[in-house]
Amino acid sequence: MLAGKKEKALKKLRKDLRSGLYSYMVLLLLEREELHGYAIRKRLGELSGGRIVPSEGALYDILKSLRKLGLVQDSWAEVGGRPRKYYSLTKLGKEVLEEMKAEVRTITETLERMGVEKE
Repeated sequence: MLAGKKEKALKKLRKDLRSGLYSYMVLLLLEREELHGYAIRKRLGELSGGRIVPSEGALYDILKSLRKLGLVQDSWAEVGGRPRKYYSLTKLGKEVLEEMKAEVRTITETLERMGVEKE
C-alpha cells in the first residue's frame, strides 16, 4: 500500500518540479542558438544523460506557451528537403531569462544552505 502511495507522490512531485524547469531549460538552450523541436529534445537528453527528456507533446506545449508569452518566436526553414520550425528567443525572452537565472541562483543557494549537496 505504501509503495503505491510513494510512487504516486513521486510521480506528481516530479511532474510539478519538471514542468517549470523544462521551460527554463528550453530558454537556456535557445539563448545559445536557434533550434527546432527535435533538436531541443535531443539536446536535453544528451545533457541529462537521458534522464530529462520531455515527451514530444509536452515539449511542443511548452514551446507553444513560451510563444504565447512572447518569449520565443518561430520561423520555418527547409533542411534536407524537409521543412522544420525553428525557435529562437525574442528580446523579451532574453530579458525574462536573465531574471529567471537570478531566481534559479537563489533557489540553488538556498538548497545548498539547507544541506542539499550537488552531485
